[in-house]
Amino acid sequence: MFSQEYSSSSMAKPSTRHKSSLSDGCLFLSGAFVALLLVWSFSTFSSSIQRFDALSESKAASDRQQGGCDMGGVNLRYDPPDETFYDDPQLSYTIGKKVKNWDEKRREWLKYHPSFAAGAAERIVMVTGSQPSPCTNPIGDHLLLRFFKNKVDYCRIHGYDIFYNNVLLNPKMNSFWAKIPIVKAAMLAHPEAEWIWWVDSDALFSDMEFKLPLHRYKNHNVVVHGWPRMIYEDKSWTSLNAGVFLIRNCQWSMDFLETWANMGPISPDYSKWGHIQRSTFKDKLFPESDDPGGSDLFTIQRERKIL
Repeated sequence: MFSQEYSSSSMAKPSTRHKSSLSDGCLFLSGAFVALLLVWSFSTFSSSIQRFDALSESKAASDRQQGGCDMGGVNLRYDPPDETFYDDPQLSYTIGKKVKNWDEKRREWLKYHPSFAAGAAERIVMVTGSQPSPCTNPIGDHLLLRFFKNKVDYCRIHGYDIFYNNVLLNPKMNSFWAKIPIVKAAMLAHPEAEWIWWVDSDALFSDMEFKLPLHRYKNHNVVVHGWPRMIYEDKSWTSLNAGVFLIRNCQWSMDFLETWANMGPISPDYSKWGHIQRSTFKDKLFPESDDPGGSDLFTIQRERKIL
């Protein structure tokens, strides 16, 4: 019996080695196939990236030469070799440093950026903002966020750009005066826009389908809500709402912003302007010069360009 068991055991060993050899061979072939597949995949991916980069560079070169557009819109990648007003080292976004020949500079910039020229006469940038520090009321920042979303939704519907600012561009121009440096900076930063639309942070749109009737404003540079009788006859301090206004991106507006700002805290005659406003508008209760009083006073003096 012992010899039979030994014989049976010795007969099983060659079969085990045969199966093991087949298994090892299959594993080797499988591993080699996977390795070849990975090498092929990486080489294909690399060549695809190279082809894509080559096509992108070719298109970018074409855009640089032709000033072409992407998807029928403006070309944000095109930077002409010609110098523009941005190359002027004397250019300043600061209130108090006047910008000269702005209309000519805008026209020249649009000439060098042809993709922006189409529709420039009706292009609008909405600008809004709030104070740098958090609101003292816990719900205040939440409401500001909801008001901003309302403006973003409105701009998305009508195809307007929007910019939100919460930085004092001039430390002295705080509170309601902060809007003036922001609007000037927006005009310089967006020469492609014909209009800058300032909307206070706590204002919102109740009619999302409302569209500005720009054809009515072709002979005006500033559009602000107000009551003509209250300003020209009653001389009321509350006759204009300076919290929402539309201003044309032009030299006249640049000068207007400088004049308006010179009634504010940066002016050495700040207190004098406060007395002038209070003597002009009998319903003004406090002596400090403010932006509604400044805009009211300017409107009375130069009503022809303001609607």
